[in-house]
Parts: sequence; C-alpha cells; structure tokens
Amino acid sequence: MINTARLHSDLSRLNRETAMMSATIETLSTEEMAAASLCEGWSRAQVIAHLASNGRSLVKLIDWATSGEPQELYASREARDAEIDELAALPREELVKKFQDAAAYFAEQCERLSGELAVEEVDLHGKIIPATSIVALRISEVVIHHHDLDTAWTIEEADPDSQENAVEAAVRTMRVKNAPGMTLVTEEGDEWVIGDGALKVRSDREGLIEWLARGQARHIEADGPIPVLPSW
Repeated sequence: MINTARLHSDLSRLNRETAMMSATIETLSTEEMAAASLCEGWSRAQVIAHLASNGRSLVKLIDWATSGEPQELYASREARDAEIDELAALPREELVKKFQDAAAYFAEQCERLSGELAVEEVDLHGKIIPATSIVALRISEVVIHHHDLDTAWTIEEADPDSQENAVEAAVRTMRVKNAPGMTLVTEEGDEWVIGDGALKVRSDREGLIEWLARGQARHIEADGPIPVLPSW
C-alpha cells in the first residue's frame, strides 16, 4: 500500500507536470508538431502520441500491482510503434485530446494504489519498478518527453522531486542496458551507482537528465573521459 499522503503528493506533482506539458502542446501548430523532437527518429507528434499511449498502457502496471497477475504493456514492440504512429497521424486537435484523456485516465486509475498491493514490484521491459513508484514512473515520462519537445520549457521548470524521478528512471534504463560503471553525484546531494561505480560523474539533476536520456553532456563533469552511453 502507498501511504495516502504520498500518493496524493505524487498525483499532485503529476498533475502539475502534465498541465505544463499540456500547455506547451496547446501552443504547437500542426506544422510545429510535425517537426523533429529531441527523441531520435520521432517527431513532436510521435512524442505526444507516445505519452497518450503510455498513459493507458501503464495502467496495466496498476492492474499487476493490485491483482498480482503479471501484465504485458504491449503485445509487441511492433504493436507499440504502430499505435504511436497511428495516434501521431491524427489531426492536431484529436491528438491533443488523446493525450489529455489518457493523462486523466491514468491519474484516475492511480487511486487504486491506495489499497492493498498484491506485489511489491512490477517489471517494465526488464526494469524492476517498486509498485509504490508507478506514479513516479509516469512523472518521469512526462518530464523527459516534455524536454524532448524542444520548446521554451526547460527541465528547470519541473518540480525538484519530479527531476529526481526522471533521473531514477534514466538510471534504471542505463543499468538494464549495461552502461559503463559510474557513480552519479548531483549538486542536490543525490547519488546513484551504475555497475561497479568506478567513474565519478557530477552534475545537477537537470544536467543528468539531459545526458542520461539524450546524450547531451554539456553540464557533465567526470573524473575521467565522459563515456558514450547506450541509446534509449
């Protein structure tokens, strides 16, 4: 069970991050949505479509946590990609509504996490996620992909706890992808270890998100050569 106060705090942050991203999306024209994002190979529309799809698919993790029955988020990677492409091809207004409806549906379903949980952990593509961190997982998706839209919004505008959620999600991915051994230390006092932790890497949370998620090392300092990271 998630402490009710924590759940409502997490949902409040999720609503804040989602509202900011929704405001950004509303400013984009059809032409601007078709432009490339920072997520390699995806347009802005595909990033928005991914979050619309993701908002509904992550509910399966809530099903898993509350029932104990393992769930597959998608039938296959091909099925996931096809759904994203289908959503991205929708007229602008329809895509925006799909994003908003999926966000509302996910937040509504999260209330189920306030009851007894059947399992302590769930599996997201090989990444083990505490069942109590499903809301934080969605927050990380929204923050990272808001950054991917490459607009006037910056990661600095995200809540500090949301930035921490995003770094944690990126660290999980790096561990699964066998990134070089590193100890990540932030100006905010966080520390994460990947692999053997051999190389000390320093930045603030925003800098780590940019680097771990998208390979942008402009704010990274290390006690040695900055390694090339596996792509997402």
